[in-house]
Amino acid sequence: MAPPAKKYVTSSAVAAFAVHVLTASGAACALIALKAAVAAQWPKMFAWLGAALVIDGIDGSLARRVRTAEVLPRWSGDVLDFVVDFTTYVFVPAYAMVSSGLLPQSIALALGLIVIVTAALYFADRQMKTSDYYFRGFPALWNLVAFYLFVLKPAPWLAAAAVLLLAALTFAPLHFVHPVRVPRWRPLNVAVLLLWGVLAVCALMQNLAPPVWTAVLLAAIAIYFVIAGLVRRAPN
Repeated sequence: MAPPAKKYVTSSAVAAFAVHVLTASGAACALIALKAAVAAQWPKMFAWLGAALVIDGIDGSLARRVRTAEVLPRWSGDVLDFVVDFTTYVFVPAYAMVSSGLLPQSIALALGLIVIVTAALYFADRQMKTSDYYFRGFPALWNLVAFYLFVLKPAPWLAAAAVLLLAALTFAPLHFVHPVRVPRWRPLNVAVLLLWGVLAVCALMQNLAPPVWTAVLLAAIAIYFVIAGLVRRAPN
């Protein structure tokens, strides 16, 4: 009987697993961000959530380039991505919104629970994206919602109304644009996204109390991306 063939670790497998490790490092960012949130170090928290956002923005293209699904079929990049995204997009931001005093204290925890539950249901939706990469319903970007609440500092009742509205829009038949993957207006969307990143970093450097013009531009960019989704053209 011939001895069993030896299995060797290929460079392709190493590259594919390295991408999975990169994706998983977003969860490490979430833990550090949560630790900062518990200490009410909000700029530090958002800095680490921002690092996780950058990782999430680049790991997909890297995974496709090194063919992780083909090279390492044992490991699900989609499941890993969902696990990390839930901690960074939902769980830590929900804690921040509940604990920061930006929401009415009498209902802050209830609002946080609504955020967690609706987002968990959204992440389980197999039809969360269209064939042309738009999101169906509000895509549980609670990290961005929390960031805007900290920067704009609306009245607590208005912040609560915004949270309830966005939670309801999770299940609405509306579309939200993915700035990078949606082909329509991609160069413009990426340029606006980069501008948003610069403004967000400025806001963090100014302890989440930027000049009025920065806050206005950040709000205008949010409105732009909402409109970009609402005017979606269905693929033929």
